[in-house]
Order: sequence, then C-alpha cells, then structure tokens
Amino acid sequence: MKGSNETAPIIIKRKKVVAGAGHHGGAWKVAYADFVTAMMAFFLLMWLLNATTEKQRKGIADYFNPTVPVSRVSGGGDGVFGGDSVFSDKALTKTGTGSAGRQSPGEGTGQDGRPRDDSEFSPVRAEIDRTLSGFTGESMVSRQLARRVVTRLTDEGLIVEFFDLEDDPLFAPDSDEPMPVLHDIAAMLARVFALVPNEVAVNGHVRSYPQVLRDDPVWPLSERRAERMRGLLSESGFDKARVQRVSGYADRKPAVRSALAARNNRIEVILLRQDQR
Repeated sequence: MKGSNETAPIIIKRKKVVAGAGHHGGAWKVAYADFVTAMMAFFLLMWLLNATTEKQRKGIADYFNPTVPVSRVSGGGDGVFGGDSVFSDKALTKTGTGSAGRQSPGEGTGQDGRPRDDSEFSPVRAEIDRTLSGFTGESMVSRQLARRVVTRLTDEGLIVEFFDLEDDPLFAPDSDEPMPVLHDIAAMLARVFALVPNEVAVNGHVRSYPQVLRDDPVWPLSERRAERMRGLLSESGFDKARVQRVSGYADRKPAVRSALAARNNRIEVILLRQDQR
C-alpha cells in the first residue's frame, strides 16, 4: 500500500486556559484616592480664590514658590500673607509705587502673640495719612512723598520707611548728599513727630554693589546716609535729644529679592514705643 511506511505527523494542541473573572487587586483604590484628593484640592482652590484678596493670593503663591523667600514682601508681619489674614476685612500695610503704606490703628499682636496697644501712634499716623493724601494743602509735596513712603507698626514702634525710585533717588548716586525730596520728608517727619514725645531711631539701608569692587562701600554709605537723615531732622526743628540711635545696616536687610535694586536704598525713621526707651 502506498505510503504504508510513512509515519503520520503528530499534532500537539495547547489550549490556553483563561481563568474566570476574579480579584483585580487594589489599583482601583489608589486611582480613586487620587481622584478624591484632586477634587479636595480643587474645591480648596475655589474657596481660596473667593475668600482672599489679590494681595493675599500673591502671598500664598510666593509661599509655595521654592525660589521666592517667604518674607519677600515688605508687609506688616513675617507671615505667609505679609501681615494679612485670610479673614481680615481691613487693609494693612500696602507696598509699591503709587501708594503709601498704612495699617489700621488700635491694638495689634506682638511677637509673643499677646495683644499690643498701638494707640500711642494714632495721632502721628493720622497726620502722616493726611499729609500723604494731600489733605494738608501740600499737594506737590504729598504726591512726591506718597510714591515712596511706607509705614508699619512693629514691636519696636512705628516705622516710617522711604526709599529710592528708579528715576527719583533720595541721595545723589553713591553719596550721602540729599536730594530735595529728602528735605521735604524730613520737614514732614519733624512736624508730625512733634505730636508725641517718643524717642526716635534712624536706620540706613543701601543696595548691594557688584562684588568686583575692591572696596565695598555699603557699610560706610549706609551709616553716612542715616547720620545725614538725623541732621536733616534737626535742621527741620526736630529735638535732637530725642534721637536714641543712628544705625547703618549696609545691604544686609534687602527690601526686595533683587539685591541690586534701587528699592533697597532706603531710610527707616522709627518712632519708638514708650517702653522701648
């Protein structure tokens, strides 16, 4: 018979056995937890956008930005909101060109968390506000001062800070020669500080200079400018016996992140609390 000596091929069939629907593991739980967390974050974001001001939202954004220091803003405090509370209905310190810094009068909170009585500064702050708002008739001077003056209350006292603008400095470049606007500021401070008997401190701050300079002038320059401010106060009729100290801080306490910015060139005149004397 034909092909009788041929061997039939062996065919092997492997059947793939698929198990029935069973346990799928915990991956769905992880995905669900991520979804719930994302929804919570979304509703929290919606609440913050509705419950905060533009300034407070900027403070929150700066806090969560790792490249920006928490206390970058020249606010009334060292917190996330630069002195503001999410639930605050009153404006505290304002910063920036075009507005003067003001805080609500009355009691504040000290560094120890206890209530702080700020009422002793109320007459001075009210007079400064009137001057900077142009209510005293000095409209030209008021417009110049309001662009560069910030006030804030601290545990040390009432700080009146005034600073350089890019096109309008307080002193001649790299010197302690005062510009005309500084004479106006000194006259204004001498007048309003006469309303209370508190002593005064003067602090000088300057911007940083390039490190390639052989002699860094920041220390002597800040000291000379603070001393010149003390002299301008005396020339304006302020009692020189009320000046407790004059200090230069060089570029060690910049007001803004850019160390070379003109905003860091500033003078602080502090009306000290009675218990700080």
